[in-house]
Amino acid sequence: MTDTDIKYLLPGIPDLHKINVYEKEGGYGALKKALGMKPDDVIEEVKKSNLRGRGGACFPAGLKWSFMPKNSEKPKYLCVNADEGEPGTFKDREIIEHNPHALIEGTLIASYAMGVTTAYVYIRGEYVKWMKILEAAIEEAYDKKYIGKNIAGSKYSVDMYVHRGAGAYICGEESSLMNSLEGERGYPRVKPPFPAQYGLWGCPTTINNVETLANVPVIINNGADWYIKIGVEKHPGTLLYGVSGHVNNPGVFELPTGVLLTDLIYKYGGGVRSGKKLKAVIPGGSSTPILRGDSIEGVRMDADSLMEAGSSIGTGGVIVMDEDTDIPDIIERISRFYHHESCGQCTPCREGTGWMEKIIKRINRGEGKLKDLDVLLDVANNIEGNTICALGDAAAWPVQSAIKRFRDEFEAKIDVEKTAAA
Repeated sequence: MTDTDIKYLLPGIPDLHKINVYEKEGGYGALKKALGMKPDDVIEEVKKSNLRGRGGACFPAGLKWSFMPKNSEKPKYLCVNADEGEPGTFKDREIIEHNPHALIEGTLIASYAMGVTTAYVYIRGEYVKWMKILEAAIEEAYDKKYIGKNIAGSKYSVDMYVHRGAGAYICGEESSLMNSLEGERGYPRVKPPFPAQYGLWGCPTTINNVETLANVPVIINNGADWYIKIGVEKHPGTLLYGVSGHVNNPGVFELPTGVLLTDLIYKYGGGVRSGKKLKAVIPGGSSTPILRGDSIEGVRMDADSLMEAGSSIGTGGVIVMDEDTDIPDIIERISRFYHHESCGQCTPCREGTGWMEKIIKRINRGEGKLKDLDVLLDVANNIEGNTICALGDAAAWPVQSAIKRFRDEFEAKIDVEKTAAA
C-alpha cells in the first residue's frame, strides 16, 4: 500500500455514516482503547503524532490539549469548529456527511483526555443538511452508550450537542465562536486570557477543527509511530484538499501532506478546463496569499513548504484560475467578502477593509490612479497584525500578494499617462 492509498477520513465505504457500519469497520474501538489509558497518556500519544490543526493555524493538537488545566473546580468544555465559512473551503462538511462518527469518536477521545464534561459542535448556519446528519449520528451514539453517562462501560461521562451558527464568517474565529455560543455578539476576545484558562462562560475550553478531531481515532488505533510516517514529518497525516475553480474535476481529495500542488491540479483535479493555461492558484482558502501559476513547480502542500513559497496551507482549499481570469476583479470580490464579514470591533479592519474594496472598485472601473496601488498596500499593511483576530490578516494578504505578483494587471486598468500628468 502506498501513501496515496491511505484514506481514513473519507475511505469511500457505503453507508459509513450509519453507526452499525462504522462499528463493523472498527469504529469506536479507539474510544474503548483510550478509555483504558490514562488521560495524560492519550494526550502524549497525540503529541507524539505531531497532529497539527486542520483549521488553518496548524497548531499542534496534543500541545493544545495539554494547556487544559488538570484540576479545575469549574466544568471544562470542548468546542468543535464546524463553521467552515472560508470561501474555497468545503472539506469539513464531507466528513460530517460521509464519516460523522469519526468526528464524534475523536471528540469523545479528546474530551476524555482533557476531562471535558460537555462538547459542542458549532456548525455553520447554512449547513442545515449536514447538521441533521450529525444530529442523527449523535443520537445513534447516545443510543449505543458511547455518549452520556458512563460511556462504553467506563466511569467517564460526557454530553455532546450541536449548535447552529447564524451565518457569520467571524464566528469561525475561536473566541467569536465561544461568544456566539453563549448567545452574545460574535466579537473576538482579547488574549490573554486564552480559552484554556477562560473560555465558555469563564470556564476552561479547547476549540478544535472537525478534520483535526477526525484524525484522532486512527492515531489511537494505530499509534503515533504509524501516523507520523504518512506524508511529511513536520506536518504528518492525510489532508482533505478541496479543489475548485477552473478545473475539469473539482472535488475533495484525501491525500498525504506534501503532495505536489501541480499533482493536485493536473492529476487529481483533471487539469485546467478547456485546455487553457494556469494563471494563478490560491492554495489554502481565500485568505491565503495568491501564487502565480508559473511559480508553483515543485511546491508541496504542507505548512512549511507553502510558507517557503510565500503562501499558506490554510484549510487546503485550492482555488484554480485560468489564463482568462481577471485578477483585480477576483481581488475585488475577496475584498468585498472581508469588508462585509468584518465584525467592526477593530478600527484598522472595520475602516481598512472598506477602503480596500472602494479603491479596488475604482481601479476596476477605470478610474484608478497609479498611487492607488501604493495606498492599497499601505492600508493592507496597516490592517495586518493590528487587529484582535486574524480576519484583518485574512483581508490584507490577498491584496498584498495580488499587487506583488500581478501588479501589471492592476496597472493595465489605470491610464498611466493621464495619472502621471495629474
